[in-house]
Amino acid sequence: MDMKSQVPDPTPIAVVAPFVPLVADPRRRVVVFLLLLMAMFMATLDNQIVSTALPTIVGEFGELERFGWVGSAYLLASSAVMPLYGKLGDLFGRKYVIMAAVTIFTVGSAVCGLAVSMDTLIAARVLQALGGGGIMVSIFSINADLFEARERARYQSYSSLALMASGAVGPVLGGTLSDLFGWRSIFFVNLPIGILALVGLAILLPYRKPHRRPKIDYAGAILLAGAVASIVLWADSGQIFGSLVAPESLAVVAFGLGCALAFIAVERRVAEPVVPLSLFSSRTINLMLIVSLASGAVGIGSVNYVALFLQTTTGLSPSMAGLLFIAMTGGIALGSLWAGRRIAKSGYYKPYSIASTAVGVVGLTIFSQLHAGTPIVFIAALMLFHGIGIGMGQQVPVLGVQNAASRDDVGAATGTVTLARMSGAALAIAIYGAILGSGLSGLTNQIPGVANFKALTPSVLAGLPETSRVLVADAYASAFTPLFLAAAGMVAIGLVAALSLKNVRLPVAGKGNTG
Repeated sequence: MDMKSQVPDPTPIAVVAPFVPLVADPRRRVVVFLLLLMAMFMATLDNQIVSTALPTIVGEFGELERFGWVGSAYLLASSAVMPLYGKLGDLFGRKYVIMAAVTIFTVGSAVCGLAVSMDTLIAARVLQALGGGGIMVSIFSINADLFEARERARYQSYSSLALMASGAVGPVLGGTLSDLFGWRSIFFVNLPIGILALVGLAILLPYRKPHRRPKIDYAGAILLAGAVASIVLWADSGQIFGSLVAPESLAVVAFGLGCALAFIAVERRVAEPVVPLSLFSSRTINLMLIVSLASGAVGIGSVNYVALFLQTTTGLSPSMAGLLFIAMTGGIALGSLWAGRRIAKSGYYKPYSIASTAVGVVGLTIFSQLHAGTPIVFIAALMLFHGIGIGMGQQVPVLGVQNAASRDDVGAATGTVTLARMSGAALAIAIYGAILGSGLSGLTNQIPGVANFKALTPSVLAGLPETSRVLVADAYASAFTPLFLAAAGMVAIGLVAALSLKNVRLPVAGKGNTG
């Protein structure tokens, strides 16, 4: 795609109040940014590192039926508090909010490591997530205080790299620590990192007092948490209640809709809403929320299913499939760094959102046509291509909403767009699971040696006769075709939203774009 083909927005550049960075000294600013990256890496790594240790945890505590809740509880709680943290930063200043989030996460990690049962571990994961969700939102909000818009594009590409690095090394690190020091070490390792980040931020991050009087919208926060938690809970209801349309699942949906309607009613009348409804009067913010939903559906929601596809259709072991993800992670790094530098230089972010979603549509459509026995080299090249697409658009929604929102509402806007990404992931996971389950549901006992596809682990698959392995691979390849097409359709919606964006130019220091 020719990036120069985009016609710049003819809206004139207007002089606005100059940007004053929160940290004046450039070297100190970089140190603060590195501390923030450390905290973010810790929070995102923890959700990945636990995946390979879960079998060991289940082996000690039992209660396999609660297996999924160790991860789901974290996603549920962190998503619910994201918008609240953004608003708290706007009202009280971001320094003490980020320090509170790091403290809660670190304490939660210690409690996880001391858990005595599956129930206490799940409860500790909720506590940990109450801090982890705040870390994610606060870091992107603080970046808006540290760097002017164009410089921020470059630094947020580094943030995207930290996110991807945690996803790449998390499973490997979790398995290694669990084998060498026991599963509790995967939580205790957060303690020195969290304490270092906390002390560093306390010393180096200045406190900027907001000019508004703090008024916490407790009712709005509770209702929003209820609505968001319902989305994530419904996404997992297929496993919990047996079906996404089971009576219990539909009750969760009804509860969520009730919370959402009540939330809108409350936000219209309170002085300091958790999510100012005025944000949604901005066409750019609304479109960016759609792009962020699509980004979450692909960048987060599809990863586990790509891994499952690799193991079931190519015969790769979990470790080899993990190594193949280096191609996608490398692509994300390349795309993110390149787009970050180009956005910082030109100030235009729309072309990269278009390119990202267009590559996603093409890549996922090609994925849908792969068959069992496709050469590994071709799959690796496709994953690299797909990763580059994800990386190019990784930072665009945050940049776009931060530029479109008023300075007083940057935290709330950042929390909202981050929440949209997580919600997109949760909904996509539910959709992917339903599609794959439907595609495999009629195959029980039809393949020799395979009584239950749900119990078909990589080790069991490797032990099947060659004829059965081929039949299993073909069955999974057929079931994944509509899954990848559905993912391509979700990204296509994001592409339409990206094409509809104004070609706004990010301001340079001391200037702004009224468009």
